[in-house]
Amino acid sequence: MARWLKEGLSQEAKDTADAKVRKTVETILDDIKARGDGALSEYSAKFDNWSPIKFRLTREEIDACYEQVTEQNIEDIKFAQAQIRNFAEIQKSALTDVEEETFPGVILGHKNIPVNSVGCYVPGGKYPMVASAHMSVVTAKVAGVKRIISCAPPYNGVPSAAIIVAQDMAGADEIYCLGGVQAMGAMALGTEEIRPVDMLVGPGNAYVAEAKRQLFGRVGIDLLAGPTETLIIADDTVDGELCAADLLGQAEHGPTSPAILLTNSEDLANETITEIERQLTSLSTAEIAGEAWKDHGQVIICDDYEEMLQVADLIASEHVQVMTRDPDYFLANMTNYGALFLGPETNVSYGDKVIGTNHTLPTKTAGRYTGGLWVGKFIKTHTYQKITKEASVAIGKYCSRLCALEGFAGHKEQADIRLRRYAGINEG
Repeated sequence: MARWLKEGLSQEAKDTADAKVRKTVETILDDIKARGDGALSEYSAKFDNWSPIKFRLTREEIDACYEQVTEQNIEDIKFAQAQIRNFAEIQKSALTDVEEETFPGVILGHKNIPVNSVGCYVPGGKYPMVASAHMSVVTAKVAGVKRIISCAPPYNGVPSAAIIVAQDMAGADEIYCLGGVQAMGAMALGTEEIRPVDMLVGPGNAYVAEAKRQLFGRVGIDLLAGPTETLIIADDTVDGELCAADLLGQAEHGPTSPAILLTNSEDLANETITEIERQLTSLSTAEIAGEAWKDHGQVIICDDYEEMLQVADLIASEHVQVMTRDPDYFLANMTNYGALFLGPETNVSYGDKVIGTNHTLPTKTAGRYTGGLWVGKFIKTHTYQKITKEASVAIGKYCSRLCALEGFAGHKEQADIRLRRYAGINEG
């Protein structure tokens, strides 16, 4: 029976916080809908201390950002983008158009068509999340999206040069220095300055994720990618120092980021808790990581791999790092997660920054019904059909009777008119 050595906040406390977020986001989106750019300026000044005449950066402003980063920075960004582009192209090659004769004279098919316009959100208020520019803009570019706009908040009151360079190198068509709910609202609803897009993608904090949820329907979204979550599944083949480093490495994303250890070793559980406290004394981001661990950290002890698997699938964490004797057992059997990191040699940071898989992943158990962002998220699969007159008669007989069964007279006539024209048949 699984037992909790450490628990986080209660579900009631989480629900209360979620309700507050929902109300705040609703108010901001309604205001943007009503007042457009005026609302954007006010919220940007309030939340980010940034209220420029125009939120879109000019070519000159973008070029100036290149002067603020080093050649090594640029080479590192190029390397990371090459890895993400390569894997996105591999994924795209798995998507093919189809056309088959499924019944004599009946041709059915589908075409994979990119979304026309996408708004990519790059978080950057707390940390300049350069990698999020690669994950969204590069992948959308590989998919063939015609218009890609990208928004990121200012960092320390000014545009983040590293993010701007990454957005530009990735191929964004329009770059805006605008963050939070106001950025999501502007991209989805449109303002005098910003033409609306068809789809929003990218990770963000709880407010950004809630904005995407409320805007879904008006625009498409990739998935609900809120505050970072990490789950480590480990046994006694690893030590507490490694587990602690990997838990805190994700907890530093923000004070509401869950970090969970799931193990069948009580010794490892206790060692990890002790090691976390030790590492927090020297970690430069300990204030954030420590709060996340205090309020959202958990340590769960299970009897065996099978129980660990069951609990892991219930948690459905965004990131799942498996450090056990047999990590492939979890690869073969887990069904609910964002991304798996198998073995102690890899870690979530590789996936976050550079290895090539996408770091925009489902949170809040959304891994039960969706995977993460990938090139296919930007592509719509549309079906089509074309048939001969003879096939129209053959199919039409069935359609006419089935429409009558359901009481759809107009539908039935669509079939019957073709039966009369192509075969002189009147089904009544």
